[in-house]
Amino acid sequence: MRDTLIKVVAVNGSVRMEKSDTAMLLGPFLEGMEKAGASVELFYVKRLNIRPCIGDFYCWNTKPGECIISDDMQILYPKLRGADILVLATPVYIPLPGEMQNFINRLCPLSPLIEPILEKHEGSTRARFHENVRIRKIVLVSASGWWELGNFGIVLHIAEEIAKKVGVEFAGAVLRPHAFLMRENKEKAEIIKDALKHAGFQLIKDGKMSEDILDKISQPLISEEDLRQRYNEPYMKIKHG
Repeated sequence: MRDTLIKVVAVNGSVRMEKSDTAMLLGPFLEGMEKAGASVELFYVKRLNIRPCIGDFYCWNTKPGECIISDDMQILYPKLRGADILVLATPVYIPLPGEMQNFINRLCPLSPLIEPILEKHEGSTRARFHENVRIRKIVLVSASGWWELGNFGIVLHIAEEIAKKVGVEFAGAVLRPHAFLMRENKEKAEIIKDALKHAGFQLIKDGKMSEDILDKISQPLISEEDLRQRYNEPYMKIKHG
């Protein structure tokens, strides 16, 4: 009989790890999940040795489901196989930090998690997880320095496509633009952190996060014009002496 405890694996791709804006968001979100009764395990890709995929299709043509590369993904594969929910946490780079991109590349399209059988579904080529992989939901937690939510577009698309390619639910995105300003506005930061806890709790208890809570997490902390001026000032001072 299947274990009823919901198991969560979160992977933080920020190179700044615990000191990052991503960690500032992820911490209360995972706390809410634990409060709802989930078991949570967190990994920082910066602390792991995850080499780039070499693209030789050994995992397809030679030994299906077995990666030829021996590194710390061999630690993560069994953890991921036993998780019900995978949380991808990352800052917005162009588009992702290198270590996070390596991790994602080692998930798709083939790995010890994904079966080497391709199907066409809704006009697109799809794969699927092996039967012994429990993951049923993928969630994104992401921090950005820019003002607008549109800056998350590529990262959000990547997370949605990973879920779609393996036929599991994309359970939503927790997005925090100009996240660094939470460190300056303590009052608003507490409101956002409470909303993050609530979002994590909702996801475990209700299976989804409410739009009201996600909007509260993403609320503006400054005007777009003021943030742009703040970014531009140091360069303008140097440029004009």
